[in-house]
Amino acid sequence: MTAVALAGTGLISPLGPTPDTFWRGLLDGRRAFGELRGIEGEFRSRVVAAVPFADCPAPAGLRKETLAKTAARQALDAAGLHGLPDDSLLVVVSQTPVLTAPDTERHSDFTGPRPEVLLAACRADARRTTVVHLSHACASAAFAASFARDWLLSGLSTTALVVGASALNRYEYASMDVVKTLSPRGARPFDAERDGITVGEGGGAFVLETASAAHARGHRPEAWLSGAACLVDTSQAVASAPDAIRDCMSAALDDAGVRRVDYVHAHATGTAQGDAAEAEAVAELGHDLGGPAPLPMSSHKGAIGHLLHASAFPGLVAAVGFLREAWIPGTPGLRHRAPLPDGVTAVAVPSRAVTAEHVLVNSFGFSGNNASLVLSAVRS
Repeated sequence: MTAVALAGTGLISPLGPTPDTFWRGLLDGRRAFGELRGIEGEFRSRVVAAVPFADCPAPAGLRKETLAKTAARQALDAAGLHGLPDDSLLVVVSQTPVLTAPDTERHSDFTGPRPEVLLAACRADARRTTVVHLSHACASAAFAASFARDWLLSGLSTTALVVGASALNRYEYASMDVVKTLSPRGARPFDAERDGITVGEGGGAFVLETASAAHARGHRPEAWLSGAACLVDTSQAVASAPDAIRDCMSAALDDAGVRRVDYVHAHATGTAQGDAAEAEAVAELGHDLGGPAPLPMSSHKGAIGHLLHASAFPGLVAAVGFLREAWIPGTPGLRHRAPLPDGVTAVAVPSRAVTAEHVLVNSFGFSGNNASLVLSAVRS
């Protein structure tokens, strides 16, 4: 069996402090956008999605650690674990690692949460835990899921924790501004009036476990991570190409041995080019699969914005909610659908799914970083 158990998830997002508050807010169509404060600089957009850190009082690095620690503990609790077991894998996703422990007053906005802080929060033995830092732009958390799954299937461990967080800071915000991707009104994926992304804050984590380990301790997973594919397409520096996205999704389905998918949780950030490329690829996939048409897709980024390298965490939580409740979440902010190719539809408001067995989660990043994950329902 090539599937591993998604044993537990953790998430703090602009919609609330738990995975469930995110999922309920997404079903309610909430948009947690507000005015950007606490960051110096003149930017094209001043619209932001943010968790409740009033006026960003602490350095972004410290906010990342708070978000990451909390999400990690949530994921372990959901997995029924008091701490990270010995000989586990810890994967930290961020833009860049912390190579030395900085003092708290000068903690870099651009680095990730410190591994030693996360190990302590997870009650893990640093001498018995393998720590890996992974960075693949905005697809980092999805790449980490694939890496951790391969690690477990190779027999190197029975348990892995993937954790990361994104906090607003002037460096990453300015990088989005300089390439003119920021929306001045708030992201509206798949909308005819979409005009760019909204940057958000949040932290996420998930525990992966071998099927045998989950069974041995009597734990029922939230889902199976049954397939994954990562593809680095160097043909374009910024945006993903439709053929690369299609190939990535197809490879993930092949890896899972799945010939039908019921829903696609899209990466869609609200840029015209990015949304269109993904829609074209999903439409081609729908035709190839020959399943129910059109294939439904939606995106959470109209609700909480883009969490950058941590953006796959809410995508996985949304996928788990879909598999558990057979509700296709809508795309908050989507009012007037942009033209889409035959074979795919953008879901504006939640709708009942006919079946909820398999879901694709897409995550893409600059420099052609593409990742697709297949989650499958747990049936007794």
